[in-house]
Amino acid sequence: MTDNKYREGSLEAPTRHPVKWKDADYYNEESLFKELHRVFDICHGCRRCVRLCNAFPTLFDLVDKSDTMEVDGVAREDYAKVVDHCYLCDLCYMTKCPYVPPHEWNVDFPHLMLQAKAIKHSNGKSKLRDRILSATDTVGSLAGIPVVSGLVNAANKNALARKILDKTLAIHPDAILPEFHSKSLRKRLKQHKSNIQAQPTEKTTGKVALFVTCYCNRNSPKIGEDLVAILEHNGIPIRLVEKEVCCGMPKLELGDLDAVEHAKQVNIPQLLKLVDEGWDIIAPIPSCVLMFKQELPLLFCDDEHVQKVKQAFFDPFEYLMLRHKAAKLNTDFKHSLGKIAYHAPCHQRVQNIGLKTRDVLQLVPDTSITVIERCSGHNGTYAVKRESHDISMKICRPVINKVKQGEVDHYISDCPMAADQISNGMQDDSRAESPFSLLRYAYGL
Repeated sequence: MTDNKYREGSLEAPTRHPVKWKDADYYNEESLFKELHRVFDICHGCRRCVRLCNAFPTLFDLVDKSDTMEVDGVAREDYAKVVDHCYLCDLCYMTKCPYVPPHEWNVDFPHLMLQAKAIKHSNGKSKLRDRILSATDTVGSLAGIPVVSGLVNAANKNALARKILDKTLAIHPDAILPEFHSKSLRKRLKQHKSNIQAQPTEKTTGKVALFVTCYCNRNSPKIGEDLVAILEHNGIPIRLVEKEVCCGMPKLELGDLDAVEHAKQVNIPQLLKLVDEGWDIIAPIPSCVLMFKQELPLLFCDDEHVQKVKQAFFDPFEYLMLRHKAAKLNTDFKHSLGKIAYHAPCHQRVQNIGLKTRDVLQLVPDTSITVIERCSGHNGTYAVKRESHDISMKICRPVINKVKQGEVDHYISDCPMAADQISNGMQDDSRAESPFSLLRYAYGL
């Protein structure tokens, strides 16, 4: 019998430990560097993650170019180069690493990178640009003012303005920047009421509160409108969460955990009230769903309100498939969708819900779907930064090639930022579409 001590991987499901970010030792730099060295040494001896992002090639290049060709030959100040390329997609943890807990080596690369980012931020070393890019509520409110939104959108498409933006804030001139809408989703749905009787199932209450998200509200309100139309077409009453701020994911990726806590203190009471009233919660952006289903519960593991909200939070297509299994989904489709290339976003994949978007769209007759399970390299901010845009496009290249090779009628992603990244790489007149828009079209709505 093989001794488990020497087993490379584990047959058990990966488990996540709470992030003890309020412990004093969390911000101890010596403890951090000791753990970085330990984990980097394990990664160096394995190298299975080399295809996922640029954090691992950066690490391995540093090791291979060192005098010892081991981690002990890498200068300590160069560890930050690895950290800067991690955007917490979580794929190394969920899909590649054989040493994640419950393995005794206890490797959690993303949350180790989070600790390094948190220490960097607490030391006042976060760049102004990164603080601005992660301030989605503030930027959205300012850029959403009617006259301002037009100026911002025009500037984002003007070559001279983009050169100035590159020189002043190091935002790459070739990166697609999101449009801002002065008529936000909240404004569009302000008077909206669903006059539908909820039909509960074993796993759903049958009525949904929509956590709008910063991006859906200001940058892509059409996504929200499509989702509302789909839910109501399926007999699901829907309302907006009364008050919300950013889910906290951009600040998490910056390492600003105090800002994450502030957002949680605004959002959780609002969501808890709805859960207690019998509402299920949905958000249209995968990263926002992940924030409530994984990151906040790990950051605030002793907060029973956070844990309760977690249990009531769903990915939209996960919710629709639960309804379908209970024979509550409308499958009377009016239009087929043809050939679709579907990019599954990282933050949806790591929710461990399966390919629910594919499963729902495959219910549409005469529709075939090719799934692309590779990172787009966007991350919300990584793809727009001067120093990482070209790398992000390189990461996205296998996705782009799959779309081109498929000769498809549509290419889609649940993440609108990943969709823009793919469109940017196509270098033609095509545009990625939203799966909500395709499903709404299939219904003939």
